[in-house]
Amino acid sequence: MKFVIAIIKPFKLDEVREALAEAGVAGMTVSEVKGFGRQKGQTEIYRGAEYSVNMLPKVKLEIAVSDAMMPKVIEAIQQAASTQSIGDGKIFVLDLASTTRIRTGETDENAL
Repeated sequence: MKFVIAIIKPFKLDEVREALAEAGVAGMTVSEVKGFGRQKGQTEIYRGAEYSVNMLPKVKLEIAVSDAMMPKVIEAIQQAASTQSIGDGKIFVLDLASTTRIRTGETDENAL
């Protein structure tokens, strides 16, 4: 199993969610976060206005997937989140040691 963490631009959330649903993702966790990358406070266009800030609003997606689904999930996020401009975000993939569904006690891939 893999744990996928994606940091994307907020206005791309709906497109990414739809692409992930088409790829077969059953659920995810979404958080509003702030951060910066290589630009470190240089100007960026956000919702049509130019800002010069050191912490930009982003959305963090957390998704647990099977090993077999991981390439489809990465491709879906990358294609849907891309604007071909600086600050599109990052995708991180971690090994997931264990998963347990609290309600039923199912474990690992059965819990996904």
